[in-house]
Amino acid sequence: MKTVFAILYCIIFPFFNLFHPSKAVHWENIPQGAALLCPNHTRASDPLFVVFALGLKYRPQVMAKAEVMNVPILGWLLGKAGVFAVNRGKSDVGAIKRAMKCLKEGEKLLMFPEGTRSKDGDMGEGKTGVAMLSLRTGAPIVPIYIPAKKTWFRRTPVVFGEPFLPQVEGGRGNAEDYVRIAAELMERIAALEAEAQ
Repeated sequence: MKTVFAILYCIIFPFFNLFHPSKAVHWENIPQGAALLCPNHTRASDPLFVVFALGLKYRPQVMAKAEVMNVPILGWLLGKAGVFAVNRGKSDVGAIKRAMKCLKEGEKLLMFPEGTRSKDGDMGEGKTGVAMLSLRTGAPIVPIYIPAKKTWFRRTPVVFGEPFLPQVEGGRGNAEDYVRIAAELMERIAALEAEAQ
């Protein structure tokens, strides 16, 4: 998996970086070990901006919508590089187990908390999956901000916020806790916009 990721990275990066270079802001906020990497989502290219801002030092696993993984050849390649499918709109137990395994093994998981792209560039409501995974695995959440507007041939900042560990009574939390943490995450992402200027 690591080899396929490195090969794809080295093939795609020069072309992507030529047209849409990214710039990591506060890269030092990326913790060692397990972490949930959580950016806002406005363009299909957002995962690439995050992956290339991370560099080859960090190779996250990526939770992606099932439709992408069903594309012939592309889906197979992405799977070999650490991308796995989630069926949105339903309880996908397999995807949740894969995500928890990834985090418990000390890996990083790239997951878009809104669950889908924003059509108008505004931030949507955070879903509760990130909160549940963080509370059950003890992995910190890293809020990430990516501007909706990406200008060709100019660097797009990818701002990494300070990681945080949600705190709840009883440890695992409930539905209300998940909603509260999801809202806090989106607030933390929005607050990073000022650092993208």
